[in-house]
Amino acid sequence: MKTLAVILREPHHLHLDRVELVPLTETDVIVDVMWSGISSGTERLLWSGRMPAFPGLGYPLVPGYETVGQIIDAGRQASHRIGERVFVPGSRGFRDVRGLFGGAARRLVVPAARAYPVDAALGEKAVLLALAATACRALSIGGRPDLVIGHGVLGRLIARVAMAEGGAPPVVWETRSERRTGSTGYTVIDPATDTRCDYARITDASGDSELLDTLIARLARGGEVVLAGFYERPLTFAFPPAFMREAAIRIASEFRDEDLTRASALVAAGTLSLDDLITRRFAPQDAGEAYRTAFEDPACLKALISWRSLP
Repeated sequence: MKTLAVILREPHHLHLDRVELVPLTETDVIVDVMWSGISSGTERLLWSGRMPAFPGLGYPLVPGYETVGQIIDAGRQASHRIGERVFVPGSRGFRDVRGLFGGAARRLVVPAARAYPVDAALGEKAVLLALAATACRALSIGGRPDLVIGHGVLGRLIARVAMAEGGAPPVVWETRSERRTGSTGYTVIDPATDTRCDYARITDASGDSELLDTLIARLARGGEVVLAGFYERPLTFAFPPAFMREAAIRIASEFRDEDLTRASALVAAGTLSLDDLITRRFAPQDAGEAYRTAFEDPACLKALISWRSLP
């Protein structure tokens, strides 16, 4: 069985091609993909070839871990799942390309346990559950932030989740003027205008490897920095300022099942909105333009590929 997929043959060489899927096992499902989102963080590193060494990483590969579709077939032990609308955080179900991420394809073979039921009423917005769950993971690690760094999709969702769970609105730093709009009950400012140095908790969603000294200098005594981005270069910091503040540094890793459950519950309850985050949509045949837009256009928050037009 073959399917169309977005393939990175090597850095900067992306195209649409047919790939072979692995055979269906008793515990697998086949997902007909409707939409797949493009990550402007980790997938940008894959595109540029700057992704740090990672188990299972290599080329050629199928990118993507923000996929929504419908289960159209299943192995014997998962046959009751046929017909469900599901979110899939990537797939390894390919024979001739790597699937460390593996969500940007017309059809996927995945373990049934990796296909999470979602409300069909969410439509394309369900691709955002990966980043909503990532925001929940950051808050699980560090708690509610007073300051969020970056007003991309992840930064916005960290602020929204914090408020959805009853926290006070955080301040958000954003250096790019194009991204200072669209806040929902919190304040977005140019960091150059902020004079505060008493933040108890700062959560970084920017992925900027050079920012740690700046953030430590803004902490209150005993404060902490939570690193929620993905960093391509080693992070360093000057010891004396961190020593004087007794600063803590924590790292939020990949989201877990409980984070996805938490995010989904907030969305279902109507306390967490996923509105106004998807800003560009592309057909599969325009995948090259889609990825360039996601990586190069600062006005683009979340770009997605719609696979529904394909047979």
